[in-house]
Amino acid sequence: MKTILLPLLIGLMLVGCSSSPSLSNSSSLYQELNGQSGLERLVDAFIQEIAGDEQIFHYFAKSNVDRFREGFITHLCDVSDGPCEYQGDNMIDIHTGMKINEADFNRVVELLINAMEAEGIPYRTQNKLLARLAPLRPEIIHR
Repeated sequence: MKTILLPLLIGLMLVGCSSSPSLSNSSSLYQELNGQSGLERLVDAFIQEIAGDEQIFHYFAKSNVDRFREGFITHLCDVSDGPCEYQGDNMIDIHTGMKINEADFNRVVELLINAMEAEGIPYRTQNKLLARLAPLRPEIIHR
């Protein structure tokens, strides 16, 4: 499972942990992810990855898929400097009691990477998104 962390670590090295937008005139991460429609496609692909994964599916088996979908789309929109403000439950409240271990956390990251690859998201953009999500890790594992 250590190799699963490689893309995340590379992303952190390449773009740092900063969640502030780039100071250049380049497009925002939200735009690089193809805006709202791109995020919707990414989350739909991610949900499909989860649905087909025996290791992870049990964490989501009793979830309201529509609620998860809308919340994750809004969360990614907010994290990627889009026009959304995530006001849903915080990561600690969502994951408390789930007792997610590192292997399962890493597997979810891998499933997200699979979804990004399926959607043709460039590696540089994948790494930027992963770097922005990485600080949430301590709020998710072993709660």
